[in-house]
Amino acid sequence: QVHLVESGGGLVQPGGSLRLSCTSSGSVFGINTMSWYRQAPGKERELVAWIIGSDLTNYADSVKGRFTISRDSSKNTMYLQMNSLRLEDTAVYYCNFRGLLQYWGQGTQVTVSS
Repeated sequence: QVHLVESGGGLVQPGGSLRLSCTSSGSVFGINTMSWYRQAPGKERELVAWIIGSDLTNYADSVKGRFTISRDSSKNTMYLQMNSLRLEDTAVYYCNFRGLLQYWGQGTQVTVSS
């Protein structure tokens, strides 16, 4: 059983940085895609970044060049380094692990405000 726990969200000023973590309490064997999504108030959930295998990454255009996704398989953990944060990055961020099944974290709030 895979249980995902996110951490690292918070309040940050525009231009600031945060690093989100998503740790699985179970084995990630068979998980081939790890992703970060976000959902802003009144908007649909959107895909932000994803990593396939150990190093194949891709990003939404809105975060390209500012966010970096990575994983540490030894810790069953995925990260999202967010730099140059903007007001429009404010959202609840969710991690998602997908193999034959998919799993979601509970979400962590990121608020960018001056």
